Amino acid sequence: MKRATIIYNPRAGQLFAAAKVEPAADAWRARGWRVTLRATARPGHATELARAAAEAGEQVVLAAGGDGTLGQVADGLAGSDTVLAPLPMGTANALARELRLPRLNILDPDAPLTAANALLDGRVQRVDLNYVQTRGWAGHALLWAGIGADGYLVERLEPRPTWSKRLGPVGYSIQALSVLHSLPTMNAVVQVDDQIVEGDWLLIVISNCRLYAGGWLQLSSKAVFDDGAFEVWLFRAGQVSARLMPPRVGLMARYLTGVGLNLQAWDPGVLNLAGRRVVIEAARHVPCQRDGEPAGQTPLVAEIRPRALGLLVPPAAPKELFVRPGVPLSALFP
Repeated sequence: MKRATIIYNPRAGQLFAAAKVEPAADAWRARGWRVTLRATARPGHATELARAAAEAGEQVVLAAGGDGTLGQVADGLAGSDTVLAPLPMGTANALARELRLPRLNILDPDAPLTAANALLDGRVQRVDLNYVQTRGWAGHALLWAGIGADGYLVERLEPRPTWSKRLGPVGYSIQALSVLHSLPTMNAVVQVDDQIVEGDWLLIVISNCRLYAGGWLQLSSKAVFDDGAFEVWLFRAGQVSARLMPPRVGLMARYLTGVGLNLQAWDPGVLNLAGRRVVIEAARHVPCQRDGEPAGQTPLVAEIRPRALGLLVPPAAPKELFVRPGVPLSALFP
């Protein structure tokens, strides 16, 4: 019998996502799959559950939650033959936006069931992972690793309280506004393959995808998931007028506005590099994040792991996100 496990975060999202898991499981059972449900109980638990599922020979693991849950499950499945299937139920669902999967929200409470059915008709793509080592953490990132401003926000805000999760992006924004005034900057040497740059930075993002910030912003229009390299975006720490807001808040607002308007390539404060290995050494320890969850502090070493994960994507997923063709799920597991 075809075997799948659903790993779900019972605290994910706005609409008590745990209640949406069973209908999604039933959709897969109706197509001949034996489905086991596993709830996470603590930070990092999804990685342990995913690794156990792979060792038990499960063919597919559906990750029901946000980008953080997906990242944990990807870490547990890295290098295995078990396929990761994203079932978006979290506050931030950047990968779901990339793949054009329906996302759970007030206007679409049945999105998980729709997504589960779409995945059954989808294809498996082998995608790259980013293996990250920092002071205090080591593991794989599916979407991004971030150093500086976003690492600081994740360190200060995660794990988020229930009230914030229930309010979704609004809750996250309320929390973020309370700490924006204290955003750190860093002096760091950044090596991307044989390219070396040094400077004062507000934010560095090592990305394997196109979207960022929960999927609300597009960092790149050309990134793909399986080309054996990632993009590195470096945002300089500079001075802006302090008349309207604190300088670092103003600088972050400038960068976010520029990315939102797809003007980052023309901003002199933004540098874009590409490579397979990144080493970041900062003058002091700076917080890092991977896939929206805390990931220790600098120094950081990131290395691409080509095609280290099978990712199940729906038929609607843009083919230009991948260099290589996928294999239909029905062909892999008849």
